[in-house]
This record gives sequence, C-alpha cells and structure tokens, in this order.
Amino acid sequence: MAVLTFDRVRKDYGTKPLLDDVSFVIEADEKVGVIGANGSGKTTLLRLAAGAETPDGGRVMVQSGARIGFLSQRPDFRETDTVLDTVFTGDGPAMRAVRAYEHALAALEREPENMEHAAEMARLGGVMDTLGAWDLEAQAKAVLDRLGLADPEATLDTLSGGQKKRVALARALVERPDLLILDEPTNHLDTETIEWLEGLLRSWTGALMLVTHDRYFLDRVTNRMLEVGGGGVQRYVGSYGDYLEQKDRQQAVEAAEESKRANLAKRELAWLRRGAKARTSKSKSRIDRAHALLDAAPEAQAAGIAIESVSTRLGKKVVEMRDVSKAFDGPPLIRDLTYTVTRDDRLGIIGPNGAGKTTLLEIVAGRLAPDAGVVEIGPTVSVGYYDQESRALAAASSDGAGQRIIDYIEDIAENVRTADGHVITAAAMLERFLFPRDVQYTPVGKLSGGERRRLYLLRVLMGAPNVLLLDEPTNDLDIPTLVALEEYLDTFAGAVVTVSHDRYFLDRVAEHLLRFGDNGRIREIPGSYSAWLEIEAREKAAAERAASARAAAAPDPAPSPSAPAPKAPAAPAAALPKLSYAEKRELSEVEARIASAEARQPELEAALAEHASDADRVIALSQELADLTRQLDADVDRWAELAERA
Repeated sequence: MAVLTFDRVRKDYGTKPLLDDVSFVIEADEKVGVIGANGSGKTTLLRLAAGAETPDGGRVMVQSGARIGFLSQRPDFRETDTVLDTVFTGDGPAMRAVRAYEHALAALEREPENMEHAAEMARLGGVMDTLGAWDLEAQAKAVLDRLGLADPEATLDTLSGGQKKRVALARALVERPDLLILDEPTNHLDTETIEWLEGLLRSWTGALMLVTHDRYFLDRVTNRMLEVGGGGVQRYVGSYGDYLEQKDRQQAVEAAEESKRANLAKRELAWLRRGAKARTSKSKSRIDRAHALLDAAPEAQAAGIAIESVSTRLGKKVVEMRDVSKAFDGPPLIRDLTYTVTRDDRLGIIGPNGAGKTTLLEIVAGRLAPDAGVVEIGPTVSVGYYDQESRALAAASSDGAGQRIIDYIEDIAENVRTADGHVITAAAMLERFLFPRDVQYTPVGKLSGGERRRLYLLRVLMGAPNVLLLDEPTNDLDIPTLVALEEYLDTFAGAVVTVSHDRYFLDRVAEHLLRFGDNGRIREIPGSYSAWLEIEAREKAAAERAASARAAAAPDPAPSPSAPAPKAPAAPAAALPKLSYAEKRELSEVEARIASAEARQPELEAALAEHASDADRVIALSQELADLTRQLDADVDRWAELAERA
C-alpha cells in the first residue's frame, strides 16, 4: 500500500523549475535513498514529502491516517524547551504519559526526600500500566542514551548545534511514524552511533526516505533509490550498490545507442553534402531522417566537479609532535602524544564526539597551543585547514548576503599553477567546481549549504597547501564531490590528516589511524577503518575468551558462614610490563601470520570441496587445515596477550 504519492509535482525557484513533472510512489515497506548533486533538489523533495513546503504544481498525497516524522538539516526548536519536552512532543495518550512520568522522575532525582514527587511517580506508574506505555518509555530511554542525551531536563539553548541535531533525531525516532524522513541523519554522529542507527533503521518496520552522503549507510539501509537531477526523479530498485550497477549498465546501453545514432547521422550527413539530384519522395524522406538523427543528439551530461592537483613543494620535515598534552577544565583530551607526520602521510583520526579530535587539528594548524609538549612545523609546510565550522566562509557571508563568490576565491589567489605546469585562473577553477561564470558574482550568502561547503573546499585548495587538515569533510558535500575529492587525494603531493565519521571515506583515504579514547589516551592503528573493525572484533573475542577462562578456573565460593569474617583488602594489581623491542617485533609477526592464516582458511575449505573425490588430496588438505587452525588459535591467544600490554 502506498504511504506517499507524488503526482506530477512541480516546484519553482526563480525562472527554472527545480522539480518538474515528478511522479513516484513510496510503499509502506520501502526504504528509499535520495541521491543527486548539491542543488539538484534533494532537500526540497524531502520537504515536499514532509509537508514542510507546498508544490507549485501537481499533488503530494499521504495515506489517510499515516503519520510522518521529519528530521531536517537545520531543525527549528523553541530554545526554552527542554530535551524531554522536545523529544516527547507527540499528542497521543501514551506519549503524554511518558512525558509526565519522565518529568516526575527527574523531579524525584533532584529531591529524593520529597514525598509528593514519590506519590506522583506512583500515580503516573499506574497510568503507564493502564496505557501499556512502558515499552515506549524503554525505547525512548534507549534512543536518548545511544544519542548521548544524558540530561533530559537541559534546555535547548544550552546545547551545541550537533546536540540539537541529535535531539531532533531522537524525536523523529521516538515518534515511530509510518514514514520517517531523514535529511543527513549521520552528520554530528560518531562512528559507533552511526552503526547503531544503521542497525535500527535496517529493522525499521515503517517506510523510510533519507538523504545521506555516507555510502556504507546508504547501501546497507535502503532497498530503493531515487536519483534527483535535471528537474526530474528516476527510480531504481535495490540498494546503493545495486543502483551503481544499474547505472553502469544504463550508461553502457546509452553509449552504444549514441554511437549507433552518431554513425547513422555521419552517413546521412555525407549523403546530404553530396546532394540529391532528384527531389523524389524517397530522397525527401531521407533528408527528414538525416535531420531527425542530427536533432536526436543527447543533451550534454551534467558536468562533474574537476579538482586539479595544486600544491607547493614539501621538504623532509613536516610536523613533529612530542609529548603533547591538552585539557579544558577537566580530564585531558590529549595525553603525551608523540607522532611524526611524514611527507606522504594518509592519517585518519577517529573516536567518539568530544574526545579531542578537532583539538588536535587546531594544535597542528597553530590555532591552539598545547598545555605541554612540543609541536614543530617544517619550514616548507603550507597548511590547508578545512575546518568543520567553515569559519572563513562564515565571515564572507556574515553581513547579509556577503562577499561575491569570485572575490571570496581571489582573496586567496587570482590563479594557481597545477602539477603539470598549467596556470589556471580563479574563475576557471570556480567553473571546475561547478560555479559557472554567470553565477560567480552571486553573493556567498545566497548559496545552499552544500554549495557553500564546496566553495570553501575550493578556497582551501587555492592556497596550494602541501599539508591538508580535513575536519569532517563529508558533511554537506554531495557524493559526486566526495568521489572527486577522494580521487584528488589519491594523487595529492603532500600529507593528509582527516577527522571523519564517514566509514567509506576513511576506508578510501586513510592508510592508518589514531583512535582517541578516554582520558586522552590515543592509540595508533595500522591500516584502514575496516581493518580497525577486524582488530577490535578480535580483541573483544580474545577478552571474552580470557574472561570465560578466568571464570572457569575460579574456585567455587565457600558456603557463607552466619557471621562472615571481614575481607582483607585486595592487593593492587601489578602493572603489566611494557613490550620489549623483540616482543614488539613478535606482535607484528603474529598479526601478519593471523592475516595470512585467515586468508588461507577459505582457500583450503574450497579446495576440500573441489577435490572431495580424491582421497589422498582430501587427507593432505585436511591435515593442512587442522595444522593451520591450531596455529591460528595459538597466534590469536599470543596476540591478545601482547596487544593487552601494548
């Protein structure tokens, strides 16, 4: 059954329709990803679906009685409301009961001796029983907890922009609507929370419609795709990966048809140029066919962003940090960090929100001084810092509409020299970043959020940096721009340090990681983000095995006497000795053996299946597999022992 229907919808902005004659249906069990370039109309499509905007033509129809939940990019709240009132904003009896119960619970926690609060709690507990609202309360509590909203009585004016976005997301999830519409839900979430949200939406029982730049998220959650562009919307069945395959086949067919049309047109054009001696009906029809072939040339494809390799020479010394520490009125965010950024470094920085990732970039960029330690920057280093707040961009649009696009870029450089020696003007670079010359004198303040971030990226690159610091670069950039940025970073002649929660982008760009943990502890991890997930899974499995072994080896507790003797204070645990040089080398060798064994296992299993009729071969392969499994178990145990001390 259709929960949402677009019937020949049109939406105009200026002289050209942004959406024109758009028709599609979303069924009650569909999870739809909306993709397209910045400015193509993705957010407008979502706002029309949510009823936040009205179409200029056609109809948007919602199934009778269906409830819609909408997370916009910039949620609109009353700043004096509490988190609790905002999240539990529904008017149903169960939602009202949960809201009242949570307020009473917070009041009792503030004044635990107040009997009136206790009596109110008891009364509201009875109401919750009657309405069967405890499941709703438990689900809501779980959502608030996973989104890091620990204080439900906090007013919104005390929260950061990222916290407010999480409040809006919590509200949309708690409402459990029939159609959930999410515009960039992964912005301001850390990787662990993104993975939790991904799992929640995969099991979502209603319809879902979302825009996101996170390609792993998009591929794992959706089963339908809507591609927005050129005023229209094209529908594809399947996930994002399925869409890419269908798109590739579609483009191959179109290329073949265009090649055939072009060859026919070429022959007909040659015939026309020779001239027909007799104006017969046959020659007249052939002339008409020639004109039809020429007129059938496809419209030019939408231009893609082109990022040229622009940088300055970088010497041997880049960035050296020794025993760097930093804190802000609390536990340290960075504790005794020693790290050397090399000339071709591709470093990803991960960890929960508030752990200190951006603080490290601010220190490297020279915007913050460390509390202790030394940061040395090489003499040839030119830092390009793409910060999360786009501070230079905000300044350009602070006074109304603000500075013009071309002036904003020429403030940095009027032209740049690429790696192949070509000189490119600021206007030409703007064109490559999809800002044609007729819009380059538009004020920055009139651009969309995604267009501003793309412009800010160009400004950073126009400075010809040789060390790039990227703080959440995937926020508000569309997928085509991200693909172009990733390809640019492949050939970038310098160091790249990236803070990101986008797992796909980290896998694509980073070759090793720094993971921020509690109390300023920072761990260096070899490999990509996916490699870290494998390491983390092995560590958890090893820890669980060790805990099980300790529990099995522990003696049974003696029967409790009637008057137990006081326990002696436990001796403090001895500190684990640090790894020696030989043990560090052994740890690397063990990791390599584990990786090799895990790759060899499926090969042996496949070979056993293939040679099942060859008894001698089966015996040999079975013995090899058994030996490999025993060695792998031993290596995993040894790795867990060394990794704990490392």
